[in-house]
Amino acid sequence: MRLLGRLLGDVLRDQEGDAVFDIVETIRQTAVRFRRDDDPDAGEELATLLHKLTRDQTISVVRAFSYFSHLANIAEDQHHNRRRRAHLLQGSSPRSGSIGYALGKLAEAGIGRDAVDAFFRDALISPVLTAHPTEVQRKSILDAEHDIARLLAERDLPQTPKERRRNEQLLHARIATLWQTRMLRYSKLTVADEIENALSYYRITFLREVPALYDDIELEVAEQYGGDGSASAAHASFLQMGSWIGGDRDGNPNVNADTMRHALTRQSTTILDFYLDEVHALGAELSASTLLVKVSPALEQLADASPDASPHRSDEPYRRALIGIYARLAATARELGVGHILRKEVGHAAPYLDPELFAADLEVLADSLRQNHGAMLIQPRLAGLLRAARIFGFHL
Repeated sequence: MRLLGRLLGDVLRDQEGDAVFDIVETIRQTAVRFRRDDDPDAGEELATLLHKLTRDQTISVVRAFSYFSHLANIAEDQHHNRRRRAHLLQGSSPRSGSIGYALGKLAEAGIGRDAVDAFFRDALISPVLTAHPTEVQRKSILDAEHDIARLLAERDLPQTPKERRRNEQLLHARIATLWQTRMLRYSKLTVADEIENALSYYRITFLREVPALYDDIELEVAEQYGGDGSASAAHASFLQMGSWIGGDRDGNPNVNADTMRHALTRQSTTILDFYLDEVHALGAELSASTLLVKVSPALEQLADASPDASPHRSDEPYRRALIGIYARLAATARELGVGHILRKEVGHAAPYLDPELFAADLEVLADSLRQNHGAMLIQPRLAGLLRAARIFGFHL
């Protein structure tokens, strides 16, 4: 926090001048005396200081303390992450509130694996996103704060002096960006704005972290009860995200059939863009050749159905199969009204009529890898994509 506070002070001095910096610092120190030391004289001094501020000075003071609070929250989050990681590195027993702790308590209570499997099979947990126009931060602010959090996390890793200086320069730059960015919007948020704001969280977090949570559950179940844990989590999508944004007609008079249609189209665009990117990346990763390893008959059939006729990939059935899957996803995107597709597909293919058909094709890849000495190739990307397909479908 000292680092971020110092950098914010440097930005304030550079952008607004020494006089404004001195005012903010005096207010801060006086407020500390009033709050921490319970000094009544400091309270009177503080009231006098604030009363004398000009309009421009007031704006600068409000912005300085607002951004200080933002940075303090980021630093606190990073501190919690650091403590959690240190706890794991020490091999300590699971902390209260963690998945491992909960499963341990179940085992202590005599609840066996069958009951745990039944829970994951039958449960439905659906956190629902909502929005309020007065509470939505600007995406520009969120992006800068996300970068600051990432740069802070990098400082916990071993860094050379040069890397450390570079990191601090980047932090300084992002805090300067915050200072030069409007905190508030000039225009009222529309429903479309609220939809895009919610979808940004999917791209930043949910699309990867929700499938990763399933992976954590599998590992914890396996550790507590034995086995690989897959019976509990991999085939039971008990945790699924929901959203009222764009469809909550009771909560927003501007929501109607058109906004709901727009919300569904944008949701489809978001998840299909993610699938297309992941399938393309899988094509680069799964380069196995039939000259070196066998594949399952089902994978051969999937590869043969692909529109890819390149002789350069004739011995690479996983890549050919993924090119076919990509083509079907692209056709699905067009069928659902999704606009521009970044990478054009190799050839024509029928759209998927159901996300389960997409998941089934991915499972063919995974099964073939398991059967032919490639199980270790599933986890880096394919496992997460398969879970995402089962969790998010084609509409999130």
